[in-house]
Amino acid sequence: MTLLQLRGLTVRYPEAGVTALESLDLDLARGETLALVGESGSGKSQVALAVMGLLPPQARVSGSVRVDGTELTALDRPALDRIRGARIGLVFQEPMTALDPLFTVGHQIALPLRAHRGMGRRQAAARARELLDLVGIRDAASRLSAHPHELSGGERQRVMIAMALAGEPDLLIADEPTTALDVTVQAQILALLADLKRRLGLALLFITHDLRLVRRIADRTAVLRAGRLVETGPTGELFRNPRASETRGLLAAEPAGRKDPVPEEAPVVLEARGVSVGYPGRRRFLRAEPPRLAVCGIDLTVRAGQTIGVVGESGSGKSSLGRALIRLEPAAHGLVRFEDRDLTALDRRALRPLRRGFQPVFQDPMGSLSPRLTAGEIVAEGLRVHSPHLSAADRDARAAEAFSEVRLDPTWRHRFPHAFSGGQRQRIAIARAMILRPRLVVLDEPTSALDRTVQRDIVALLRDFQAAHGLAYLFISHDLAVVRALADTVLVLRAGREVERGPTDAVLARPREAYTRALVAAADLDGDLSQA
Repeated sequence: MTLLQLRGLTVRYPEAGVTALESLDLDLARGETLALVGESGSGKSQVALAVMGLLPPQARVSGSVRVDGTELTALDRPALDRIRGARIGLVFQEPMTALDPLFTVGHQIALPLRAHRGMGRRQAAARARELLDLVGIRDAASRLSAHPHELSGGERQRVMIAMALAGEPDLLIADEPTTALDVTVQAQILALLADLKRRLGLALLFITHDLRLVRRIADRTAVLRAGRLVETGPTGELFRNPRASETRGLLAAEPAGRKDPVPEEAPVVLEARGVSVGYPGRRRFLRAEPPRLAVCGIDLTVRAGQTIGVVGESGSGKSSLGRALIRLEPAAHGLVRFEDRDLTALDRRALRPLRRGFQPVFQDPMGSLSPRLTAGEIVAEGLRVHSPHLSAADRDARAAEAFSEVRLDPTWRHRFPHAFSGGQRQRIAIARAMILRPRLVVLDEPTSALDRTVQRDIVALLRDFQAAHGLAYLFISHDLAVVRALADTVLVLRAGREVERGPTDAVLARPREAYTRALVAAADLDGDLSQA
């Protein structure tokens, strides 16, 4: 029986001259999982927002959205509020921005229980605990009093699922629910959603760009491109015999190729010995928690032209290690030598002229790019510090050149960051680092939030820069498919300690340690997408 029915759904933004969805027809039955896939900007999230009635005021919507026969587009705000949360639950892509940092997770789960189920305070608190148990959070009673920042990424995503289930909905919409999670937590979230669908009889609309996840969870798959439905059908059949060129392009977009080995005589760019990062314990009432070691005694040597991939679960110390190596982590200890200089012996002023030689590229470009500067000003910002002799015109010319190098139209440098897509913003972040011609670049999850086609382009871009300039990369990622395509050595971390290290193909194809085998198994690296 059909639960969700879309007919001729069209979403336009007249002021921007954009049509986000065009005459979309879709059906979703009770107990079914429908995956909605496509590149960034294809309109996937617009479908979720249209169903929930959460599109911005400037959007113009036409067509039909029916849930169990009720036409949602004809409802006023109070009537729609009675359906949202009660009949339809939504799991957002980024729980840290969707959860209120000022309130405990228990309070936030209780809100829909009180609003849609009419529960009192005590009853809602008890049910909130049951929901945390249901989504697999350990020690649920104590976690009710935690704030979002005190939870891991996987725990926050589970809290979001608990909130979405609080109203006992018939339809659950999961919008990129595993994008920023490591592979083992991704596998746990997928298993949780499949289990909840079976036990509660949910219909699940699963929005994602990761086709490997689709193969594991979806009964049917719908492919969008530029707001239009280009193909739909049973997942196995669609993957085996894709009719549309867009579908074939998505299936072929897996990062491919292997890194050429680095000569043993290549010069050492960075050498680290005994690097550790320790944070003081949080103070509780009448007591203090013991200090926490995020990184424990890591040794590392990086040569020109070499890429070391650093992998591990969330909280394994990957990002802390990367920050420590380029002196962005005040709590770091140990020896770090960049070329012939001991960085640990230098203060902030002495480090400044050396920083052009080692540059970071962060995970979230929107958070690391100033919204008050144009993209060109952002890219050229480092030149103001490290090349003060350059005139404003010279800096602008260098910025235009950097845009061309990252395959962006140089005229776009006069735009602000919000005018770019996620993949374009990541290219701007790479251009900002590369304009200084560094010898070492620390890339912290630079592709985690990007769809596979954009990931493939970013990997190719990084390879080209490395080949042209002999760059050394420290590539931090939870995506083992990207690591396999880009790195020639893999370092596996767990709880800040080294678990395994070796050539990429050897570690990922024949892992020695159980922890590494679990990571590789969760990543499904050997699965053929055409055999869904």
